[in-house]
Amino acid sequence: MKKILLMTVLLGTGLFADFKTVDANTFEKLMKKGYPTIDIRTPMEWKQTGIIKGAHKMMFFTPKGDADIAEWFFNLGHLVKNKKEPILLYCAHANRTKVLGEGLIQMGFQNVYDLKGGIENGWIKLGRKTVKK
Repeated sequence: MKKILLMTVLLGTGLFADFKTVDANTFEKLMKKGYPTIDIRTPMEWKQTGIIKGAHKMMFFTPKGDADIAEWFFNLGHLVKNKKEPILLYCAHANRTKVLGEGLIQMGFQNVYDLKGGIENGWIKLGRKTVKK
């Protein structure tokens, strides 16, 4: 009985959660609402292209492809107070954010967005500005 209840709760959580890929216009509108925006790229990438103004630099995957999960979630806890709050993610080409975003949904986060094409193809290539930090 407990297993059935647990499965129902877990499946129910997934039904209300959705990982969404949005274009630059929608991403910018969501940023203007004050939702936490997180750049998960590496320091070398931040230096090369800059970041989207207002984004938080929180590297998830190291240059070797490893994840620093404990530190990342510690920092996320300072930005996001509950799992219903929207979170905006971006990386270089949206590959890493897809992996992280799907993981966040599985963990119960309910409103996770990523930038279509990442910062390079979905932001800079469209002529949008970045800032060097």
